[in-house]
Amino acid sequence: MKIQGIDHIEFYVADLSRWAADLTGGYGFCVSGRAEAPDHESILFRQGRAQILVTAARGRAHPAAQYVHRHGDGAAVIALRTDDVRAAFSEAIAGGADPIDPPAFVGASDGQVGTAAVTGFGDVTHKLVERAGPVDDFAPGLVRMAPDSPGTDGTLTAIDHVAVCLQPGHLDETVRLYQRAFGLCEIFDERIEVGGQAMLSKVVQDSAREVTYTLIEPDLTREPGQIDDFLAAHEGAGVQHIALRTTDIAESVTTLASRGVEFLSTPESYYALLAGRLGELSIPAGQLQPLNVLADRDRYGEMYQIFAKSTHERRTFFFELIERRGALTFGSRNIKALYEALDTRRATSAHPPPR
Repeated sequence: MKIQGIDHIEFYVADLSRWAADLTGGYGFCVSGRAEAPDHESILFRQGRAQILVTAARGRAHPAAQYVHRHGDGAAVIALRTDDVRAAFSEAIAGGADPIDPPAFVGASDGQVGTAAVTGFGDVTHKLVERAGPVDDFAPGLVRMAPDSPGTDGTLTAIDHVAVCLQPGHLDETVRLYQRAFGLCEIFDERIEVGGQAMLSKVVQDSAREVTYTLIEPDLTREPGQIDDFLAAHEGAGVQHIALRTTDIAESVTTLASRGVEFLSTPESYYALLAGRLGELSIPAGQLQPLNVLADRDRYGEMYQIFAKSTHERRTFFFELIERRGALTFGSRNIKALYEALDTRRATSAHPPPR
């Protein structure tokens, strides 16, 4: 199977207009297409190579209605681009995924889109997408495309990675599923301790580094923590956050904050220790601290990231912004700082915080 990247991510939501306002007014996406059917309505948002499809049900029969009833709004479909949807579907099933929809094609010969669907983790499914021809139609005949228009700022360029919370004991089997069904490789394995809680994390990725999942499960030998909160509030495994890549994190944070996007704060002590931990950085700590941006480095370069506060009614989803200056890793040394900041909110909030 040849995976060519994340084609799009589809959210199932209760209030389509609220998501449209947040994605366009807050994050700078543009509306690129719409779909209307008796049982659902969808809007396609684009910025750079990132595509987000948001769908609301118009009746109880559509899968979005069932998903939202159980989990609230959330990322329900992760679509993977492939060069051969028929072969990818067969290989995914042979590798352990269950079939949902067999391969089907829409469009004309000069611009066909083929799709199929298989199971993933929890109630999240995977769509396999094959695109052929020069046309830029998302789904010919199904989605009505709008005239092309750039995002409000254009600094968000792609989906960097997807972070997933899993039920305890499911981490290894989920890694095996992605290896066997989708051809991804395990590239990272870590146990993270924050206070009395702990979590186990593994990262799977394709060879071109276009599809990346950070998979996390709670360590039941320690105290319950934020992953346990997510699993309880979400009622099972699901997508905790999606990281959007940016070419200029300082500009992106400043712009998004001016539009009302709120980000998690970082303790002052983090920045006091940053130079001693990482040495000289391209963006000095004095510039990072007012923005609450975190930094890390690996042998390939530097990485900067920040996490938005969740606006989800169950606090079970949020966005991350990430800028890579050569770095290939995921800021594992920042995870403790993130979870300590989240624990502060967890202790003072009547609702579970974003994880």
